[in-house]
Amino acid sequence: MLDRIAVIDFETTGMSPAQNARPTEIGVAIIEGDRIVARYQSLMNAGVWVPPFIEQLTGITNRMVRAAPPVAQVMAEVADFVGATPLLAHNAAFDSKFWDAELALLRRRRLQHFACSLLLSRRLLPEAPSHKLGSLNRWAGLPDTGQAHRALADAEMAANLTLLLARRLREEHAVAQVDHAYLHRLQQLSAAKVRALLRQSV
Repeated sequence: MLDRIAVIDFETTGMSPAQNARPTEIGVAIIEGDRIVARYQSLMNAGVWVPPFIEQLTGITNRMVRAAPPVAQVMAEVADFVGATPLLAHNAAFDSKFWDAELALLRRRRLQHFACSLLLSRRLLPEAPSHKLGSLNRWAGLPDTGQAHRALADAEMAANLTLLLARRLREEHAVAQVDHAYLHRLQQLSAAKVRALLRQSV
């Protein structure tokens, strides 16, 4: 059974805080044991314009963002909600940048590592035809969590995928202790080294 992990997803105005992109929505699905045990979701207003492409992709409009609570309020709430719980995201290189940048504006900083379900799925599900989040969930027959490119739906998809990966590690590879620290170590290995490690564990 997994220890507590906070799976997060941002919707944003662009690809990187370094390019002045800001978040428009955040979703968190906390997993523990073998299920999702808590959720957080909010739109947020960072005082920035949402490009038409992003409006079309996410369904999050400038009007919705203008009516949302201030980004500082939302990020303070979600940081308190997560606390010191280890973090995970699908393509954590993207979400971790926004998490760190927005916390820095509040004079706060992340203390825990991010695990990445994208890196893990590439190593543990090499047979999957695509490692995009929605494609993986459909291929694996995981639950439909709602509209893609909305933060909570995507966080829940990544949470369900992580639970599946943990089950496979336990049941197919006889890994006795699957926790965030193990997942974080595993994602840093090459695919060949992961295969060798898992052969040893059976």
